[in-house]
Amino acid sequence: MIGRRGFLGLMPAALLANGGRVQRLTPGTRIRIGLNAYSFNRPLMAGTMTIPDVLAYCAKNQIDGVDLTGYYFKGYPNAPTDDTIYAVKRAAFLNGVTVTGTGVRNDFALTDASSRRGHIQLVKDWIDVAAKLGSDMVRVFAGREVPKGFTFEQVLEWMTPAFQECAEYGAKRGVIVGLQHHDDFLKTADETIRVVERVASPWFSVILDVGSLRQGDPYAEIEKLLPYASNWQIKEHVWYGTKKVEIDLPRLRKIIDKVGYRGFAPVEALGPGDPEHVVTAFLTKVRQAFS
Repeated sequence: MIGRRGFLGLMPAALLANGGRVQRLTPGTRIRIGLNAYSFNRPLMAGTMTIPDVLAYCAKNQIDGVDLTGYYFKGYPNAPTDDTIYAVKRAAFLNGVTVTGTGVRNDFALTDASSRRGHIQLVKDWIDVAAKLGSDMVRVFAGREVPKGFTFEQVLEWMTPAFQECAEYGAKRGVIVGLQHHDDFLKTADETIRVVERVASPWFSVILDVGSLRQGDPYAEIEKLLPYASNWQIKEHVWYGTKKVEIDLPRLRKIIDKVGYRGFAPVEALGPGDPEHVVTAFLTKVRQAFS
């Protein structure tokens, strides 16, 4: 059987990209619930939880996939050793969990070209990690902010080739570069779409972060971004400007059914209290809405 990554590689680029827009090969909806390991950020950073613990949690709770953010591998931002990568890959396989991706904290809005080169190399290093894990995606960011004295347009001019270089590198290793808009340099769906269309690569797409669309109606923004998305961050809240509101999961499901999506939809729960309890409770709500 040809996996998703291999299938994408067999298809002509014209079928996969239309002005940079990721095209789904089959219409309709099929959602597989995943987990972003950032949900356990506190215990992972404190050392009271490990990546194998996250995989065990996924297995125990029938979670199909997990996004293992790079921060949780010892030595980050340096890539882990092959022994470490393959131990995680084996543990995931034995637990029946797909490692859907990993992620880094890059910044392509930096004004210094040499600093940007370092961040490009960071993304490339973790594309290699993703390929060794058997993952299809590396999650990246645009940048923290528009630098003082510059405009969005100026930054876009040097950001675009950086993403293009990363996407080209990802294509050679069968790994998609997924852009997570994060209410930082990118604040709206339109800004995010502009980047995707400028990069114009079938190996570059959007991580749809429902909690980082804070300009206008978040559900309208989600619907606008969905055709460009190949992965998610389903969070407990959406924002109307500075007002945080509990996410309406049935409404989100209706948007997905209307537009169509096939793939993983990782949850990221960060509420107060014991992370395992918080994640499990939110996971139950997501499953009820998406069943």
